Amino acid sequence: MNNEDLFTAEEAAAEVGIDASTIYTWVRRGYLGYAGRRGRNKLVRLSDVFRAESDRKAKHRRKS
Repeated sequence: MNNEDLFTAEEAAAEVGIDASTIYTWVRRGYLGYAGRRGRNKLVRLSDVFRAESDRKAKHRRKS
């Protein structure tokens, strides 16, 4: 896997249109995991972030 496939929380959040704090929360709650490192930065797969966002939206839709 390439590091180009991986993003920092801030980079991924900007791509998806959410706050980086949301990504950190998802990691802490187990909805999303880190996929690698670049120096001191923990990295996530953008596809995993989109999937976590979709799963969270679907869960909230079912509650309504």
